Amino acid sequence: MAKAPPPRFVIVQQQPDKRPYIWAAVGVAWAASLVGAWLWSQSRAAPMLPEISAELASTQRELRQRQNELDRLAQRETTLQRSDQISRAANKQVQEALAQREEEISDLRADVAFYERLVGATAPAKGLNVHSVEFKPEAGGTWRYQIVLTQNLNRGAVSSGGLHFQVEGVRGGKLASIGWDELHQKPKAPPQNYSFRYFQQLDGSVMLPAGFTPQRVRVSLRGENASIEQRFAWKSGVTVTGET
Repeated sequence: MAKAPPPRFVIVQQQPDKRPYIWAAVGVAWAASLVGAWLWSQSRAAPMLPEISAELASTQRELRQRQNELDRLAQRETTLQRSDQISRAANKQVQEALAQREEEISDLRADVAFYERLVGATAPAKGLNVHSVEFKPEAGGTWRYQIVLTQNLNRGAVSSGGLHFQVEGVRGGKLASIGWDELHQKPKAPPQNYSFRYFQQLDGSVMLPAGFTPQRVRVSLRGENASIEQRFAWKSGVTVTGET
């Protein structure tokens, strides 16, 4: 009897796939290790956590105190700077006021000394008077005059009025007189006003005509209470001083 040939197909029972179980086991083990590590670290750090929290709170409080102190110091510095600026400004104003007062006092002392030299303690009392007349040449061909008026007869009264003068001399070989209008080179020139208690210095500029040689100056004062006229010699062609 002939032997039967082997079958072409063999039926093998399939085994279940175990890989998902393996990965699940690995995942569980990894999670368990994480939990264990967290528990271990918590067990190690937990005893120091209250102390660290207290130190942190204390540090924060100290930081706030330092910040408040810094803010107060900054505000104080701003206040001090502003106060210093105000003090400097006030001190500058005081210094300026003092300098102004010192200058005024110096001017008053100079006026008093000048007046004392003019009238003196033994000088006779006089009413309105032309004390001196001075002429000086200027660069433009004009003459600068300074006329000092005084009075010590009535020390409380105010002398006021107008001043004008004329210059007498020689022009073209003949006597000539240059009046106030011609000296100022304009018609109807107003007199120069004066008003003072003890003395006053009047000044201005006039023009002498070409070819004129000055010899004398005649000063006229016209006021409410007095009217005078005084003549002065033109000395050295520059200065006129002293009554003649």
